Amino acid sequence: MTKTPNTRRYDLEDRTFEFARSIRSFVSALPRTLSNCEDVRQLVRASGSVAANYIEANEALGKKDFLMRIKISRKEAKESQLWLRLLNAGEKPELEQQRTALIQEASELTKILSAILNKSAGEF
Repeated sequence: MTKTPNTRRYDLEDRTFEFARSIRSFVSALPRTLSNCEDVRQLVRASGSVAANYIEANEALGKKDFLMRIKISRKEAKESQLWLRLLNAGEKPELEQQRTALIQEASELTKILSAILNKSAGEF
């Protein structure tokens, strides 16, 4: 099956959704410390915002709206990396592995969104 631009767009919608869902699964296993509670709130918001703003970019009202939503999505992916790095995973190696994978995914999403911005800026 040949992929069209619309198919790729929805693949990234799925990927950002899965990122937000994976974050929620990860944080449910973390130790309940005061700092984790605060950082988890920020992480959950940021990861959800990556997906929500990407979806909104695909429904943009114009080029400025599209570019702004992609920029916000990229910013939230970067922010997700920060909150992930700050969390205390305790002494659980499996949680550290999950955190590393989520940081990697946030980094990859940031790069993808940056590439979209770079390509789109030249088209508009």
